Amino acid sequence: MTGPVVVGLDDSPASMTAAWWAAHEAADRRLPVELLYSWTTQPLDVPVRQGADIRQRHGRDVLRRTAAELLRRRGELRLTTELVSAPAAQALLERGAKASMLVLGSRGYGSVASFLLGSISLHVLGLAPCPAIAVRAGDPAVEAGWNHPAAADRDEVVVGLAECGAAADPLLEFAFAVAAPRGWRVRAVRALPLSALAAVRDEDAEAEERVRLGQALAPWRERFPEVPVTGHVATGPAAQVLLTASARGCLTVVGRRRHPSRLTWKLGPVPHAALHHVPCPIAVVPHD
Repeated sequence: MTGPVVVGLDDSPASMTAAWWAAHEAADRRLPVELLYSWTTQPLDVPVRQGADIRQRHGRDVLRRTAAELLRRRGELRLTTELVSAPAAQALLERGAKASMLVLGSRGYGSVASFLLGSISLHVLGLAPCPAIAVRAGDPAVEAGWNHPAAADRDEVVVGLAECGAAADPLLEFAFAVAAPRGWRVRAVRALPLSALAAVRDEDAEAEERVRLGQALAPWRERFPEVPVTGHVATGPAAQVLLTASARGCLTVVGRRRHPSRLTWKLGPVPHAALHHVPCPIAVVPHD
């Protein structure tokens, strides 16, 4: 991936935390950063619609302040800013065609309504042609300026795999590429359903799945020999297994299938659960 890391900005703490995450990721991988602000997308917490000139001026100010803050800490960044008139979701999806990733802010844990851009964020996460990352305000896994270091106990990129076939490769590629520059561990997670009859762990099934998971991880261990890898197989609901496995996560990677229709953008239950409850940034990676 050589395209820019594109950040969707508004004037919020979550947006700034997302920009910091994007800046660190771009610097580590020597990618350019593009800060994007849609002046026509009215923030949810503005009760009265403002004039076009006021919103454009405000957007330029947000871009200028954010760029200056990032460059004070990461002066090596190749950084550009863009004020756009297109709706935020449309602008981000268009740039996703050539971007390495899209980065968005979110308000915090809880329901769909808690997301900073609400349906806009979910729309982008569900349709982006590249990995899309949601970052919460004040996320302890994110270094956000001089006085906000990342938590010292966060050192794993957790990747939830619905299967161990070819569909897992885009998720593993993204996880290993993020982990390698920072010396992080990759924890690959597979959840097995409880037996419909006994509702207990099937240790033989877990052992067989560990073998399959190890085989799926083998090419990536060879490609990234410097990255420590843990295979994690557990029996139980997939969302709960992923949440438990993400205790030391600095990023959790989940997948979604590409859809032939742009009208179909649902993420599925596990990505939804991760976005609302896993306590670190979430990357949603499309796969076939």
